[in-house]
Amino acid sequence: MPDRPNVIVFLTDQQRWDTTGVHGNPLDLTPTFDRMATTGTHAVHAVTPQPVCAPARAALQTGRYPTATGCFRNGIPLPAAERTLAHEFADAGYATGYLGKWHLAAEEPVPPDQRGGYQRWLAANLLEFTSDAYRTVMFDDRGDPVALPGYRSDAITDAAIRFVADHHDRPFFLFVSYLEPHHQNEVDCYPAPEGYARRYAGRWLPPDVAALRVPGDPAVQHLAGYCGQVRRLDEGLGRLRDALRSMALSDNTILAYTSDHGCHFRTRNAEYKRSCHDGSLRVPLALCGPGFDGGRRIEEPVSTLDLPPTLLAAAGIEVPERMQGRSLLAADRPAESFFQVSESEVGRGIRTARWKYYAVAPDADPWEEPGADRYVEYALHDLDNDPAELTNLAGLTSHRRVADELRERLVRRMVEAGEAAPVIEPAAPRTDGQRQVDPTVRVWDVHPTRFGHQSR
Repeated sequence: MPDRPNVIVFLTDQQRWDTTGVHGNPLDLTPTFDRMATTGTHAVHAVTPQPVCAPARAALQTGRYPTATGCFRNGIPLPAAERTLAHEFADAGYATGYLGKWHLAAEEPVPPDQRGGYQRWLAANLLEFTSDAYRTVMFDDRGDPVALPGYRSDAITDAAIRFVADHHDRPFFLFVSYLEPHHQNEVDCYPAPEGYARRYAGRWLPPDVAALRVPGDPAVQHLAGYCGQVRRLDEGLGRLRDALRSMALSDNTILAYTSDHGCHFRTRNAEYKRSCHDGSLRVPLALCGPGFDGGRRIEEPVSTLDLPPTLLAAAGIEVPERMQGRSLLAADRPAESFFQVSESEVGRGIRTARWKYYAVAPDADPWEEPGADRYVEYALHDLDNDPAELTNLAGLTSHRRVADELRERLVRRMVEAGEAAPVIEPAAPRTDGQRQVDPTVRVWDVHPTRFGHQSR
């Protein structure tokens, strides 16, 4: 058995935190994840640093904010000079492998110099366009197409189990990246395994989606398929854990489960993410294995940017100073999580245990500019009393002191992330009798070259 622990990251795509039983979902979609969270370490309030695919994935690979790597929106490849988790683990003697969706390259198949340093490769840059639910095609180390049998998430799980079986005699780091429960782009639906959507039809709506839904909206009608995809992912997680157990690797393997961002089902803007709300930002995050077992709950907000330094520290590998996340094993952690938003708007925000504070740059081009010098308060939400974020408190005179404190904290976090200290102008004053209900849909132009294939 290797002296150092093996490490596996199980990454889903566009999965809301409240699809899990530990967050109160009533459908029993995630029994395996729920056991992992209750017996391992559960980050209860985990958010993405950027609710867009490529920026979130760049952050997970590097431990650096999207503005630091330059991958602040989709369509920008990860720079070759950026060191990833694969580089750090390989330098420590680990075998490294990547399976599934990459979304950080400029070509398909992904050439070796755009694979983030991973030694073994079976992936597609845009898996949603090389595959569908029952036709999975990815590319191997040589760039040759490989067709995998079965439902797509099952096929990727099978490949992960094969990787573990082939590398169990030395420490390994494996990053497994699923497409589910992301929608299938060309048909804009959530194709669950046959029969799975029927199980969940009409049984549950997230509170924010229920409050903001537009009657007849097909995106909401797809929620049953979305839930079916989540259930099948959880079954794959169970098969992977069973495989580790059968090879006597469970006690020496760290397993982390999270998602790149959430999904608000077109209730906050014209599509599924790219907003400051928890429907976009909040994701499941749990770890088990050496250093994480024992039923620990992390109640303060954390970012998935914290996962890379956490995994390195748990494996006994020195965390590089360039990483901007903070290990979940550290005692002195920030009291809030910081996030950036691109493509729909240039936005910056923080989430504390109770408050969400968010500012938008009104003059910035969200496709061309990663940041700005001037922002204006856009949203203030009291998450204790308004968890669905339906009432915007920004500008209320009764909450001016709270907003001012959060504004200072946001500026400080922006500077720590490497951005210049901006001016954040207060929202226009309102009295308590002028409380603002967030609009049902925040519409922005869906530019075909911006929010087409690359964005989803």
